[in-house]
Amino acid sequence: MSEGGGGDSGLRVAIDAMAGTLMERLGMEYVEVGPDRIVARIPVAGNTQPYGLLHGGATAALCETVASVGTALLVGPELLTMGIELNVNHIRSARDGHVTATGVPLHVGRSTAVWDMRVVDDEGRLVAVSRLTLAIRKPQPPPG
Repeated sequence: MSEGGGGDSGLRVAIDAMAGTLMERLGMEYVEVGPDRIVARIPVAGNTQPYGLLHGGATAALCETVASVGTALLVGPELLTMGIELNVNHIRSARDGHVTATGVPLHVGRSTAVWDMRVVDDEGRLVAVSRLTLAIRKPQPPPG
């Protein structure tokens, strides 16, 4: 794993945040964590639909996580980031190996962020493209 420009702390935060989550169940691993891009991958095995192909929901979860983690690292721990619109176009199926998503921020502002992701298979063939819009908010105190 490479830290990219995010340093050990960014990579450690991303890895620690996976414990007990969907990302852990998907077998996600970070390849690169930095301010200009996030790269993560999941195995196809265990993340398939009944026809033996990579499940589109697994691809969507990979893409949303890449952008969410990237935005969270850019805006800092005092703010929350939540996906509000996800688009995934599935271009090619994958039956084995890993798929790797590379996400880059297109816009990170005070209240929203937009990321672009490209997902490739082990041979570098394009499997999917995705765009995620995120809300950036201050945490609200619990009601009561």
